[in-house]
Amino acid sequence: LDRESFEDALTDVEAGYYLIHSMGSGTGFEERDRTAAKNFAEAASAAGLDRVIYLSGLGVGADDLSPHLRSRREVEQVLSRGTYELTVLRAAIIVGKQSTSFRMVRQLSSRLPVMVTPRWVSTRVQPIAIRDVIAYLVGVLAVSDTAGTTYEIGGPEVLTYREMLVETGRLVTGRRPIILPVPVLTPRLSAHWVALVTDVPASVSSPLIEGMTTDVVVTDDSIREVVPIERTPFQTAVKRALAEDDDD
Repeated sequence: LDRESFEDALTDVEAGYYLIHSMGSGTGFEERDRTAAKNFAEAASAAGLDRVIYLSGLGVGADDLSPHLRSRREVEQVLSRGTYELTVLRAAIIVGKQSTSFRMVRQLSSRLPVMVTPRWVSTRVQPIAIRDVIAYLVGVLAVSDTAGTTYEIGGPEVLTYREMLVETGRLVTGRRPIILPVPVLTPRLSAHWVALVTDVPASVSSPLIEGMTTDVVVTDDSIREVVPIERTPFQTAVKRALAEDDDD
């Protein structure tokens, strides 16, 4: 947000990774993300960067996107105005220790043996392991043909949020939580429910939950031909994330 604070870091740099979003600082994140992306695009252009790689959000058509995902797409547009070549990777839930979305799933599934949940537990999602995200981020930089292109990235499985909760709960506690969907829990009420059960505040969970009402599944897997990697199964990704917690 303060352009002068990072301009010097761009000196003699050929490529930059833009992994910033400000949703964690509460409401008004759209304007902060817009400003931060504009500052970076201008500074990176002035510094003469050749490539910029941005990790964005996976989602369906622009008309159906939640405010959180619409903001991610707007950042794509702002970054695309730079003089460098932009590569965009769009991901759904990233399975890793510090992932806010996965933290919500992990804590909900392990703290409540029986859950009365919103209807979004039936929404389909394609989670991806943090190691795979990093492999793709590194891989596209090494392939010049990816410059100026947008790719969707995901793990090998398409799951519902219910399936994610059940499997994560089993791996954390050894038992499968009982999940009872009800139609009366709106995204706003869901956010307060999540805030009560987890350490994710409602200001952060609310925009995330709004994005859980529509499927976020890869529809174009052309990245697999450009950057071939062995994708990590969801169960393995969860186990690795849990092991990192145990190491602390």
